[in-house]
Amino acid sequence: MHYGKLPYIKRSGETSLVSYDSFKNITLQQLESLISLVETGSFTKAAAGVFLTQSSLTKQIQNLEEAVGTRLVNRGGAGIFLTPEGKVLYDYARRVIRLREEAKERVEQLRNQDSGHIYVAASTTPATYLLPQLLKHLQQNYLDIRLHIKMQDSDEVLQTILNSQAEIGFVGKETSNKKIVGERLVKDRLVLVVPPQHPLAAQKSVTMEALSRQPFVAREHGSGTRAIMEGFLQQNYGVRLPGFNIVCEVGSTEAAKEAILAGLGVSILSVFAVHRELQQGLLLTVDIVGCLMERYFYLIYRKNFPFRKHHQHFLEVIRKTAPFLSVP
Repeated sequence: MHYGKLPYIKRSGETSLVSYDSFKNITLQQLESLISLVETGSFTKAAAGVFLTQSSLTKQIQNLEEAVGTRLVNRGGAGIFLTPEGKVLYDYARRVIRLREEAKERVEQLRNQDSGHIYVAASTTPATYLLPQLLKHLQQNYLDIRLHIKMQDSDEVLQTILNSQAEIGFVGKETSNKKIVGERLVKDRLVLVVPPQHPLAAQKSVTMEALSRQPFVAREHGSGTRAIMEGFLQQNYGVRLPGFNIVCEVGSTEAAKEAILAGLGVSILSVFAVHRELQQGLLLTVDIVGCLMERYFYLIYRKNFPFRKHHQHFLEVIRKTAPFLSVP
C-alpha cells in the first residue's frame, strides 16, 4: 500500500513548519489509531480494530504526524516500524488511553455507589414535621447517605431548586414551572387553631366573617400555608387575607404556635404541625362553617436531573414511606 506524502515534515537541514502548539490538535482517535497500528502491525488490521476504513486510518496517522511535526511510522518490506519519535508518542498514547479507562471506571463507581451527599431544600412545615419521620426510614436502610437540609419558604425552595443550589425539594403547594417535576406525597389539612382559653374554644364552629374579625396570626408571604389559605378565601368567599385583623406575620409555623399560645391571636395551620399540641390539650381546633382546606405536600426536582444511585435510594424510601403518613 502506498503510504503517501505527509505535509510539513521536517527534512534534513530544514526548519519544521509545525510549532509545538500543534500538539493541541492531537485527538484520542489519532492516538488509538497509532496504538492499533503498532499492535497489529498492519494498516488493514489496525483499521478494523478501531472501526475505520483503511484510508481513514491512514489519514488519522498522517494528521497525527502533521501535528507532531515529524514522521512517526516507517513502513518497510518487513512491516511497520516506529521512529524514535513514534516510540515516545506511542508510550504516551498508551498512558493517555489507560487514564481514560481509569476515569471511566471511577465515574462508574461513583455513579453506582450507595453512599453520597444529598442537598435538600424544604419549606418549614415539611422540614419540621414530615422529613424527620421520612428520614428515620432512610437511616435504617442507608447509613452512608448524608443529607444537608436547608429550610426556607415554598417560593424560596422552588428558586433554590431552579438555581441548582439543592437537588431535591419539599414544598406545601403545587408549582406550574415547566422546568420542575412535582410529585404528590402526603395530603394535609389546614385547621383553625386557638388556645383553650380563647372565646372561640367554647364554640363548635365559627363563620368566616366572624373569624375575619378575630386577632389573627398570619404566615409570611411565600409560605405554602399562606398561599393555600389565600387561594381558598379568594375562590370561595371573595375574601382577601389583608381583610383579616392581622396582628402579626411570622416566618415559621413554630413561631405561629408560640404566638397563639402567648394569646396574640388565632391562626390557620397544618394539622401535622399542631398534632402534638392538640394531643396535649395546649391548643384546640374550631371548625369553620363550610370550610375544608386541604392540600398536598410535594416532592420537587429539576427535569432531567442526573440522579445517582444514592439519590434513587432516597427517593425510593420517600415514595414508599410518605403514603403511610396520614393526616392526624
